[in-house]
Amino acid sequence: MAKKSLYMCTECGQDYIGWFGRCTNCGAWDTIAEVPDSKENKKKQAAKGSWLPFDDSGQSTKPLKLNELEADLQDRLLTGIDELDQVLGQGFVRGSLVLLGGDPGIGKSTLALQALGSFAEDETLYISGEESAEQIRLRAERLGLAGKAIRLLTVTDFAAIEESLRSLRPQIAVIDSIQTVYSAELSAAPGSLSQIREVTMGLLRIAKELAITLILTGHVTKEGTVAGPRVLEHMVDVVLYFEGEKDTSVRLLRAVKNRFGATDELGVFEMTDKGLISVSETSALLSSGRPRHTAGSVVTSTIEGSRPLLLEIQALTVASPYGTPIRMTQGIDRSRLSLLLAVMAKSIRVDLSQFDTYVNVTGGIRIAETAADLAIMSAILSTFREEPLHLDAIVLGEVGLTGEVRPVSQMAKRIEAGSRVGWQSFVLPAAGREQMKLYENTQKSDVKLFYVSNVQEAFDLLFSGEK
Repeated sequence: MAKKSLYMCTECGQDYIGWFGRCTNCGAWDTIAEVPDSKENKKKQAAKGSWLPFDDSGQSTKPLKLNELEADLQDRLLTGIDELDQVLGQGFVRGSLVLLGGDPGIGKSTLALQALGSFAEDETLYISGEESAEQIRLRAERLGLAGKAIRLLTVTDFAAIEESLRSLRPQIAVIDSIQTVYSAELSAAPGSLSQIREVTMGLLRIAKELAITLILTGHVTKEGTVAGPRVLEHMVDVVLYFEGEKDTSVRLLRAVKNRFGATDELGVFEMTDKGLISVSETSALLSSGRPRHTAGSVVTSTIEGSRPLLLEIQALTVASPYGTPIRMTQGIDRSRLSLLLAVMAKSIRVDLSQFDTYVNVTGGIRIAETAADLAIMSAILSTFREEPLHLDAIVLGEVGLTGEVRPVSQMAKRIEAGSRVGWQSFVLPAAGREQMKLYENTQKSDVKLFYVSNVQEAFDLLFSGEK
């Protein structure tokens, strides 16, 4: 009798008994792939080995009152790496399953190994399916962790990993990477959809049952998501993405899912020959190296989580040799650029329909908020005129369709971040002056605030020094 097969959507994890071109659950096209069907008793075995509590009769325990539960398992495990602890919400939660994704070579294994370095020798376990123990030792020497008694295990068989976790009972363990681990009970190859799903489910069971914090590293696809079924991200408690340009030393850590903390925090690291170093004062790092009085360059301030970041916006316009001009962006939404170009054409009569326009945010940061609108437009106008700003200032403000400059949140916090690294001039929305009254009463004497109501006023100020 032929072995039955199931089909599963790689985006949402929905199961099917046959192939379909489009997933009826998430609507994605060409994402349904064949996976081997498990044995009939597999579900019974999974239920029996579940981390959920059962009584003597095999039934799930009775409901409990929330105010009667003890929060012992929610104690945080601090790593001593300030930026990592901040992104997690003050450390790892005991018994949590954490997925750390990123491009190859970006520093996932380095970050995971450094995180283990602050724990006692009997509390950690590093499981690698990609490196030998000797290779890990060499990396530990470079990171200054050779003196740490971190236990190493080089194995890819899930059964062996489970046995080690149950016998050693570490507080925190790293599995590098989830794509290399396989279960011998499945005939599929390591890294396949069925293997990743089953192995992750088994690790989830172990983490909850034994209160072990498990960190899984994972490769990302060309689209920037963790390789494997999308259901993997739904199964884990925390999803972290480690990002950065390989030709720079800046690395960014984002939490896109966190059941125990905020998801809008950003961790900034600098990659050195001694490993990753937390960067607390990010403004100087991200805006360093900027040439002053250069056409097409403007500095703005954005809020990532609870911290302000000073970022350089660079723009370039050149005559288009083709009928359709190119609109290329790095770090901002391209549709937002099209909107701002339309506002420029209508409000100040600058038509760039015959010019290719390129906009870049330095440092590999992606700006999601609209507070950088006025800075983007200023950089574009500067390069179009081939004229640097006469007023070298940090520019803030959202731009509306009629050309008005709208207020942004936490302006005082952004100004304080800029003044700490030597900036003295700030261009702000006049509509937000009300929220600045308290700051104006205590501001430094060398800090100058310029308020503008629309883009015409802003450009008159920036390019001529007059409103």
